[in-house]
Amino acid sequence: MPRFIRYEYHALSEAQRLAQAEAFYGQMRRRRSVRYFSDRPLAPELIEKLIAAAGTAPSGANQQPWTFVAVTDPAIKREIREAAEAEEQDFYEHKAPSEWLLDLEPLGTNWVKDFLEKAPVLIVVFRQVYGLRPDGTTKKFYYTAESVGIATGLLITAIHQAGLVTLTHTPSPMGFLERILRRPSNERAFLLMPVGEPAEMATVPDIQRKSLEEILVWNRPSKEE
Repeated sequence: MPRFIRYEYHALSEAQRLAQAEAFYGQMRRRRSVRYFSDRPLAPELIEKLIAAAGTAPSGANQQPWTFVAVTDPAIKREIREAAEAEEQDFYEHKAPSEWLLDLEPLGTNWVKDFLEKAPVLIVVFRQVYGLRPDGTTKKFYYTAESVGIATGLLITAIHQAGLVTLTHTPSPMGFLERILRRPSNERAFLLMPVGEPAEMATVPDIQRKSLEEILVWNRPSKEE
């Protein structure tokens, strides 16, 4: 029989709920993807807490199909940068459709990824596509991409809440991360995230987010609309 424990619920008034929601939105609306990092080190305990927060995410059948690899070794960071830049240069110069390159122009990105060495920590998120039992047999996992995506969202939020910045980097393909970091056969690289403080003169693109009216739909449109 499944075992259940009582859920600890702390009730808030409507005013408290709204105040907390507004405060949280006020913090998160300042979140930006940053490409210019200070090299100031971060405490290992801080990284551990950020990843622990990500690990609270819900997952299909509670299988928690994620692994977070924290990289601080300069030699490994350089190896990752060199491999990522090789893939990115090939993408920008030969594989990327012209429409994609036009969409990237306002962001000022290119194949040079010096932040992969500058940032004090790289967090590489891996998706476990199936489970591995101690005896070497495999176990089916469910909704792994969705589960790891949710965990990554919590990690991004935790990083921002801790007063740090990050960038969601997805060099394509990312198989080199599995090789460099010597991950087991059931893991696939999902995301590469430099983490640290912003450089003193860091800049970000002047872009706007969609309005609430553009992203929120209540119920469904009437048949007449």
